[in-house]
Amino acid sequence: MRSIAVRAVAVLSALTALLTPTTANAAPGEIVVLPVRDALVVLPVQDDEDRTGYSRDKFRHWIDADRDGCSTRNEVLLDEAVTAPEQGDGCRLTGGSWYSPYDGTYFTAARALHIDHLVPLAEAWDSGASAWTAKEREAYANDLGDARALIAVSAASNRSKADQDPATWQPPATNYRCAYAADWITVKTRWQLAIDPTEQSALTDILSSCPNHPVEVTLAR
Repeated sequence: MRSIAVRAVAVLSALTALLTPTTANAAPGEIVVLPVRDALVVLPVQDDEDRTGYSRDKFRHWIDADRDGCSTRNEVLLDEAVTAPEQGDGCRLTGGSWYSPYDGTYFTAARALHIDHLVPLAEAWDSGASAWTAKEREAYANDLGDARALIAVSAASNRSKADQDPATWQPPATNYRCAYAADWITVKTRWQLAIDPTEQSALTDILSSCPNHPVEVTLAR
């Protein structure tokens, strides 16, 4: 009986290992689909974050990657417009309207909006990007490959958030917090960034009252 029990435990352990989601062996370009709580569980946890050497200048951003005359900032504004703006010379945008999900506010002037890196540049540096090449950091700072990475928001909410993670800042619009946590986890998964224990705890608490919807992400690295 004991040998049967031992074999059963061994089989169960093997099945658990097979069924446990992981991105450790995934490659850039692969698509990962996981329930959001599982996606959080498999993110690497890093006890100490180190901002030594950080500068925003190390993340070259608002480039015109496809050379169509519109910078990354304007590409996001065009993509997220509720009412499409008119596009003039040099990709100058006039008219249009936008919704800032952080604080549930509408805007009718592009200049009133900030383009936020959902996972801030400083946070990315702390959790892995300090070891990246300049080109990788540029790609992160201008990531148009996933609509969750960059988001048009009110200047006030962006200044309030600054470089904080969900342990110290969450969107004032409480009905957006589940989506915000899920998107944070998605961006960290996409770029294979770590989380720290307090960040992990905060995200776990947020998700405890959210649907465990699957998240789909294409790995960038």
